[in-house]
Amino acid sequence: MANIQSLDPTASPLDYYGWELRRQREAHGLRQGQLGDIIFCTGSLVGQIETTKKVPTRDFSERVDAALGTDGLFSRLIGLVLRSQLPTWFQPYAEMEAKAAYISTYQAQLVYGLLQTEEYARAVLATGMPDDLEGLVAARVERQRVLEHEQPPLAWVVLDEAVLHRPIGGPEVMRRQLARLLEFSGHRWMHVQVLPNKVGAHASLAGSFNFLRFDDNPDIVYTEDIISGHMTANPETIREAALRYARLQAAALSVEDSAELIIRVMEERYGHGSQPEEQPVA
Repeated sequence: MANIQSLDPTASPLDYYGWELRRQREAHGLRQGQLGDIIFCTGSLVGQIETTKKVPTRDFSERVDAALGTDGLFSRLIGLVLRSQLPTWFQPYAEMEAKAAYISTYQAQLVYGLLQTEEYARAVLATGMPDDLEGLVAARVERQRVLEHEQPPLAWVVLDEAVLHRPIGGPEVMRRQLARLLEFSGHRWMHVQVLPNKVGAHASLAGSFNFLRFDDNPDIVYTEDIISGHMTANPETIREAALRYARLQAAALSVEDSAELIIRVMEERYGHGSQPEEQPVA
């Protein structure tokens, strides 16, 4: 097992967290198992987090703070740790998303990340066969905390109807994911619209994009390709994105009609009485 004393606490937020956890634990005269007993986990888990073999969770951090009286130290650190688990190319966007005053997004394939349930996110992220799936899932859930701010960003989400029908994770996962979308019906800050299949050709056949607006910074358009993401503040691109998004919103169902469609798909396609899809024969 790696010796945590060999860790460089300046190497990464995760290294610093592990180094600080051991320092605080030993300062309180506790062995790993003893701390584990106090915060209702195994000493092995404490050791794995101290040696950066496991990514801590926010719940773990809050329990450590309570047990060691560290005045919210680990609860503050965990945000940095989890953001550092995001893909390197995605981190700049996540930082800008957290500062945005207004978010507009069109999603052609998947539910927008801020609205994904944990199990839906796990199924999506697993497709990339990552080395640390749980770390990525925890980072995505942490990213959603922006919606819990006292004044969160005003967000408009347009989902292609295909997103509702794509069975990510299976029927039960999809049912709970669509129920999550319905929680935003009538929400003050978040509005969800569905672009129905019957629209046919539309203003963003080229794919998904996010449009961020800020109080004190230039607007940004973000897109992704198969391996990375791209942000631009080019004025011509911004104008084109704004025009395309306006057209998408005009073609999409109203928030109320979108909710009705989501309910219908949830019951007809993912309801408990619906028939499972036939599996192909190998």
